[in-house]
Amino acid sequence: MRPVLLTGRMDIPAELGDFLRTRRARLQPEDVGLVAYGARRRVPGLRREELAQLAGVSVAYYTRLEQGQSGNASDGVLDALARALRLSPDEHAHLRNLARPGRAVRLPAGRAPSAGAGVRQLVAAMAVPALVIDARYDVLAWNAQAHALLAGHLDAGGPDRPEERPNTQRLLFLDPHARELYPRWEEEARRAVSSLRLSAGEHPQDRRLAELIGELSMGSAEFSALWARHPVRGCASGVKEFHHPLVGRMSLSFEMMRLPDTGGQGLLALTAEPGSPSEAALELLTAESALGPYAPGARTPQPAD
Repeated sequence: MRPVLLTGRMDIPAELGDFLRTRRARLQPEDVGLVAYGARRRVPGLRREELAQLAGVSVAYYTRLEQGQSGNASDGVLDALARALRLSPDEHAHLRNLARPGRAVRLPAGRAPSAGAGVRQLVAAMAVPALVIDARYDVLAWNAQAHALLAGHLDAGGPDRPEERPNTQRLLFLDPHARELYPRWEEEARRAVSSLRLSAGEHPQDRRLAELIGELSMGSAEFSALWARHPVRGCASGVKEFHHPLVGRMSLSFEMMRLPDTGGQGLLALTAEPGSPSEAALELLTAESALGPYAPGARTPQPAD
């Protein structure tokens, strides 16, 4: 696995090759209507020549593409490869981003100090946990409920102290309290890496994003193993399970909404089913959030449902 170069940027040709190889490996010839000749195959999944045949391109051309030596692949070729590999819409978009990185939107060089004033007001006024993250997964704004839910043991970090607000990927993989917060931590980790892969493909030349990936690869064996599988999936909605140290078990639905004209910022909101034990626990957490940061174990946790 080669997530970054020494320059601190993504090794884009290597990323493209890794992605294509992992997608070839998950398909067998019989899955796509081909006859597999010979009892023994040296590589798992489809061979290069088999994929080239399915996509209608020459083996030499596909080999150059997989080796990162062809930076001008047409939409038609990429679409044909996506169909042959049975890529999801997110994977298809990821393939286009890696194959033509020059079209990527550049992120600001430094950390964004905060979300826009209007967005901050919206987040503060929301009655449910809500936060704004950027394409690097830095928290740009959050309300008291989101802070208490995700990182109540940390200082919230005000608008004038962005360096004190966490990065959600770093929090998940490098903060030991996340293991206790997420009873299905492995599921949450897979979802996080899949989303980070998509963001890395959208911004392959961003130094700070590549440095984050390098830091997580060095600091977390679980992250490194997941990253090597090259999962790609946007997670715009779903359910997150929590076991919060103050209020116990909660099952919360989440929605991630992209904010237009912000360079990849998104608003994440979490809600509980009306009348459920999770809603009662979330209301209790809202009351607890008024007490400020807590030291883990300092307050008596509620029994799990």
